[in-house]
Amino acid sequence: MINNLEAFTMTNYEDLIPRFLKYVKTETRSDEESNTVPSAPNEVTFLHELEQELNDLGLAEVKYNEANGYVTGLLPSNLDKNVPTIGFLAHVDTADFNANGVNPQFVENYDGQSIIKLDPAGDFVLDPAEFPSLKKYAGHTLITTDGSTLLGSDDKSGVAEIMAMLSYLLAHPEIKHGDLKVGFGPDEEIGTGADRFDVADFDADFAYTVDGGPLGQLEYETFSAAAFKLHIQGKNVHPSGAKGIMVNAIQLGVDFQSAFPANETPETTEGREGYYHLLSFNGTVEEADLDYIIRDFETTGLEARKQFVTDLVAKMNAQFDEPRLTLKMWDQYQNMIDVMKDHMSVVQLAERAMNALGITPDEEPVRGGTDGSKISFMGLPTPNIFAGGENMHGRYEYVSTQVMSQAVDVLLKINELNVTEN
Repeated sequence: MINNLEAFTMTNYEDLIPRFLKYVKTETRSDEESNTVPSAPNEVTFLHELEQELNDLGLAEVKYNEANGYVTGLLPSNLDKNVPTIGFLAHVDTADFNANGVNPQFVENYDGQSIIKLDPAGDFVLDPAEFPSLKKYAGHTLITTDGSTLLGSDDKSGVAEIMAMLSYLLAHPEIKHGDLKVGFGPDEEIGTGADRFDVADFDADFAYTVDGGPLGQLEYETFSAAAFKLHIQGKNVHPSGAKGIMVNAIQLGVDFQSAFPANETPETTEGREGYYHLLSFNGTVEEADLDYIIRDFETTGLEARKQFVTDLVAKMNAQFDEPRLTLKMWDQYQNMIDVMKDHMSVVQLAERAMNALGITPDEEPVRGGTDGSKISFMGLPTPNIFAGGENMHGRYEYVSTQVMSQAVDVLLKINELNVTEN
């Protein structure tokens, strides 16, 4: 384990890893309880820093949009013909896991077999027996956490890769390209970041989010998603005389959760199987609050799951003289395949780019969602491309510097093919 930048082999893009290291050391967790856009002030600060970086690079039309929190910019075409305008997007917020004091560690020339100690005491380790994905990275330089925070590769890898692409093109003006639009936005991790994205203002013909995981991921089918909050109002009296009077909100919450199919949770499903996921449960005898998300690949399946929840609440309320359970449920995003099926040329362009670089596209459906889910339904087809991260959202997160470099290769190759094929 080493921890200085000079000690490991540099990638093909000299500013890629230094930018990434700088970005992950800035705390930018989004805040689900906030009513502001962006949801957290640290996001705003970081977005303005990216705005300055785009200006320093010399991009045109650089601006921070107060209405939606996006920083956007244009690298103007250097062609004597018109080709489609491509957009590249990434989000700046990280998941709700400790992100203060991120201290990246480097493992150079990893052998694909050894256990990696994240902290000096070895309380937290990356063990190939537990994380078999490590076996793919023999010979790679890995960036890990120190065990106390997440890393932030989701999605500061994507931010750094887009910036490295721009820097490389500007340093090599002989490389021909059409108009390229870039955008960095907030609050993807809490599912609201793309709600106010301005497709007309961004003015691209199609786009890619650079927000995927391992090498080769190319995603254009996602879950359809909903969420709900359940408030339970109990009645607390002294236990000595509670019979027939007390209503224990905690017990009602336990009964509610127990009514869900035990084999339809994230930890029991895979592939195209949907689930119900209890995110939090807080309560006393007097009142309790439960937060859930619901996921399904089919719209009809999502609607059936939502109806199950609604019916369960009604059934439990029917036990009492007055309603004790209050349900608030809302849709989050839809399966982007409903749009992308009519724009598969955008996916095929990315496929050709990867194949040309010897990268096998991995097109498994996403057991999650991306900003591209919403943006595609807004009229801008936006599949998702790998950014390199593994084990995202926690202390076991890591990323390969070589894969990050390959992500930049793909972005540049997409641009090249857009020029040569149009």
